[in-house]
Amino acid sequence: MSLTALMGQSVWDVHGVWVGHVVDVRVIRTKSESMQSHTVIGLVVSAIRAPFLLGITRDRQGRWGWLSELLARVVYAGCTFVPWESVDSSDTGEVHLKAMRKELTRV
Repeated sequence: MSLTALMGQSVWDVHGVWVGHVVDVRVIRTKSESMQSHTVIGLVVSAIRAPFLLGITRDRQGRWGWLSELLARVVYAGCTFVPWESVDSSDTGEVHLKAMRKELTRV
């Protein structure tokens, strides 16, 4: 599944409680000998923010500047970080978690 396909999907915890919509995907860029790849480390989920925020706080190279850091604090206030290990499935148009909502970390 592509990262853009995750954007806007509803996120449900293990008990069927709605957590919010995916508003950002956190990745780590890794370099191998011949190519660069990205590893998903988690999702930023918001129950109150619209799912159009992906990339708003980064430059074209994916770096954060001081203004971006400040903007991110405002834009992502109240969001929840979902570690990728907590994702049970994401291929049905919705994200289902292995964890309960109250176990997730607020951003």
